[in-house]
Amino acid sequence: MTKLKVGGKAPDFRVNNQDGKAISLKDFKGKKLVLYFYPQANTPTCTVESCNLSDNYQFLHKAGYAVLGVSPDSETKQAGFKKKFGFPFNLLADINQEVIQAYDVWGEKTTFGKTYMGLIRTTFIIDEKGKIEEIIEKVESKNHANQILKK
Repeated sequence: MTKLKVGGKAPDFRVNNQDGKAISLKDFKGKKLVLYFYPQANTPTCTVESCNLSDNYQFLHKAGYAVLGVSPDSETKQAGFKKKFGFPFNLLADINQEVIQAYDVWGEKTTFGKTYMGLIRTTFIIDEKGKIEEIIEKVESKNHANQILKK
């Protein structure tokens, strides 16, 4: 569970996307941003979530949202993931976990009775002024775009 709060300032970041281009929060000033964190490219649940956002991108875009995915994967892995599914948005290769740590989405997880440290699937809706408008911690991968658009 992140320590960041709705209404607080979104932490700035500057990290490379799938093509090696530096992307920062400042690039989205004046725009609403869906910043979604997923554990690993090309895994079943992460693929379902990313495809749901991609399939509904026109509705998100029409509602004024830019979309940016973040995982600790390499640029090469992110590039392959984006190309394989044709995502219309950038994926950040946060290999040093700078953005992941800034947004406090790394923590203890339990899967099939096994406890380990990992990325906690979380989405932040950031407004045009860089403030956190909403934090979605119970992400429904198959319905994620609707979770975002319902507000």
